[in-house]
Amino acid sequence: MRSKMARNTLVTVTALTALSAGGLVTAGTAGADQQRQQTVAVTESVAPLAVVNLGLSTQQAKNVQCFLKNGGWGYSGAIDGQLGTNSWKAMQNRLSSGYGYPSNQIDGIVGPNTVKALQRLLADKWGYTGAIDGIAGPATQAAFKRYANGQAPYC
Repeated sequence: MRSKMARNTLVTVTALTALSAGGLVTAGTAGADQQRQQTVAVTESVAPLAVVNLGLSTQQAKNVQCFLKNGGWGYSGAIDGQLGTNSWKAMQNRLSSGYGYPSNQIDGIVGPNTVKALQRLLADKWGYTGAIDGIAGPATQAAFKRYANGQAPYC
């Protein structure tokens, strides 16, 4: 009887150990699934860099990028016609040279200060006659298109 009881105990312990191990395996898999879901969630929440072409066509934006790259304004990215953060950092660098953009605020974000400085540049040589108000309205965009077309020789 003692050996039967020992055998039953051994079987029970073995069964419990197997179940526990199976539970741990499942828990490990569930943990891996949860980690994978967290990784996916993090990956999906990362937004692409903002592209702000201010009404320019892809070709016009490429002209601006060529000017910024070949004119020595610090642009080293692709000539892809997408004015993203690096394009605008280079443009802000250009605008800090005589158009009132603060050189200590170069961040690649197209905010009111960037637009005001751009409007000053456009008023200087590209036919912009509107207010220097930091709003990229139709007159600013039309002058920016003239400016972009004028940069074609840099490509």
